[in-house]
Amino acid sequence: MKIGELAKRAGLSAHTLRYYERIGLLPRADRDASGQRDYDASILVWIGFLERLKTTGMPIREMLRYAALREQGAGTGAARRALLEAHRDKVRAHVADLQAALLVLDTKIGGYAEAEQRMENHDAELPDLRRKPAGARPARARGN
Repeated sequence: MKIGELAKRAGLSAHTLRYYERIGLLPRADRDASGQRDYDASILVWIGFLERLKTTGMPIREMLRYAALREQGAGTGAARRALLEAHRDKVRAHVADLQAALLVLDTKIGGYAEAEQRMENHDAELPDLRRKPAGARPARARGN
């Protein structure tokens, strides 16, 4: 498939795909007779994996290290696993930090909600202290 189709299917720009190829995250694409990149559909799986690594915060230098190990073949499985395990530990620590931050936010939001509810309850308990306009007289019964 041409780079435009790959970009569309991968959800990335053609510029990003060319950049990934230039720095070594993507293997060099085959070229058709006119010299245009011609990608195999299987590259979508690799791009999806790279996007997951990016989402989890893996730096490009580590992604490049992983890609280089992958290019070297099956003999690098242990090194690739170790790299992913180390990254997984960082992701888990980050998730724990986010959960702790979320708890602080929830607590703070709950405090504001409680304060608002107390004010509503307090206002509902107050007697109606609205004053009548000055000079207003009570209506008299007519009938004399």
